[in-house]
Amino acid sequence: MDTDEQLVVAAQRGSDAAFNELVLRYRDKLFRFLVTRCATHADAEDAIQDAFVNAYRYLDSFNPRWRFSTWIYRIAIRNAARIRAPFTSDVEQSHNDDPLAHCIVAGERENLWLTAKRTLSADAFTAMWLHYVEEMPVKEISRVMEKSLSWTKVTLLRSRRRLSRAMQDSAAGNERSASYG
Repeated sequence: MDTDEQLVVAAQRGSDAAFNELVLRYRDKLFRFLVTRCATHADAEDAIQDAFVNAYRYLDSFNPRWRFSTWIYRIAIRNAARIRAPFTSDVEQSHNDDPLAHCIVAGERENLWLTAKRTLSADAFTAMWLHYVEEMPVKEISRVMEKSLSWTKVTLLRSRRRLSRAMQDSAAGNERSASYG
């Protein structure tokens, strides 16, 4: 199996098959990442398509001293930023006293990534996602996000703490709600 770097070189030489292999390797990962940054699945699909179109268009500008994953994630982040809309939950916006709606809201609060999305800044959320879901090293995250290594380390540390407090607060709120029921 060819490495990403070998595929990039082949694609730069005109191999559509090599570029298609890169798309296949990164499409699902990028989609999973972009769906957290976009308002809808359709927006995420548009952003991923734009990312690969831009990657193909500017393949000759790829610098081989960086990893392909760093480069494609950076392109994807820029595309998502152009179409990103703030995350909101329709259920949370409802002022309805429907018990089912309250259960859904409580369930959402327990979801780590939804809590992270609500609690953290967009950059902090992205750093956390890349580190814990995409298993990207801290150094790589700093390159993808165009931030210093120190910023990345501090942001991950502070985000973990903030998210931990938010999850504890949510759990305490759920316990109080259950005891009144």
